[in-house]
Amino acid sequence: MPEWDPEVEVDADRARSLIAAQFPELAGAEIAEMATGWDNVVFRVDGRWVFRFPRREIAVAGVTREIEVLGRLSGHLPLPIPEPRWIGGPSDGYPWPWFGAPYLPGRELAETGLPDEQRGPLASAVGRLLRALHAPMLRSRIGPDLPVDPMRRADMAFRVGATRRRLDALAGARLWTPTDAVRCLLDDAADLPPSPWTAVVHGDLHPRHLLVDDAGRPTGVIDWGDVCAGDPAIDLSVAFGSFAGASRGTLLEAYGRPLDGLTELRARVLAVFLAAALLAYADDRRQPALRAEALRALERAVA
Repeated sequence: MPEWDPEVEVDADRARSLIAAQFPELAGAEIAEMATGWDNVVFRVDGRWVFRFPRREIAVAGVTREIEVLGRLSGHLPLPIPEPRWIGGPSDGYPWPWFGAPYLPGRELAETGLPDEQRGPLASAVGRLLRALHAPMLRSRIGPDLPVDPMRRADMAFRVGATRRRLDALAGARLWTPTDAVRCLLDDAADLPPSPWTAVVHGDLHPRHLLVDDAGRPTGVIDWGDVCAGDPAIDLSVAFGSFAGASRGTLLEAYGRPLDGLTELRARVLAVFLAAALLAYADDRRQPALRAEALRALERAVA
């Protein structure tokens, strides 16, 4: 069974029932499924709200953190993020917490096919977002309440091996052809020491979680279930997986902090890992736009 298959199904009828039972004022509201990810399914309600339900138990801790943290984070960031307003709990056979937040307009960057040379405005906004998110002030106010890199994203002793296994699976399925550049990148990172946490990080920043309008301008950053304390490289992977050339330079300039070689190396490895995971998912779920974005990300990460 693919790792993204649900343990608990929530369709529109079940979501409607759960919402109406706990929030009678929304009973009868129009509801439509917006998106399904690895761990959660999302519905638009009454045109104004987005409700997020875990599909797998592994996502529950992340949804709980989103409920606790996002309201405190939003006022410090230059881009919109979900702010939980409706907090639901287990009921009617559904075992986990869930929430609703104001709807953020836009499409996932991964769906747009936006050319690299047109990603400058988004790159600048993402750089400013990460500058604010990684600020020491947030680390002191919110960081102590967060787990430290629970997915071991910046632990290269673990992450390099996980990346190699994903890439081997892609190569075996003939979805990707191995390259010397990727092999050398992983070899260089394999023996890096553990990375201390130094910032609040989104934790899973990739093109499915960046929202843009039809002109490619940013409208929000979603899916904060992996928010944690960790190495800034965890988030800076987006600079190497989703941007290249001038747009990457724009992002790093807006970020405003120099990247040392070890941070960049970790960020590039994470970009490869995320791209490999997204490629496997896109192929299984028949999502050609995401598949193309993931393949391009594997190229960008070593460019």
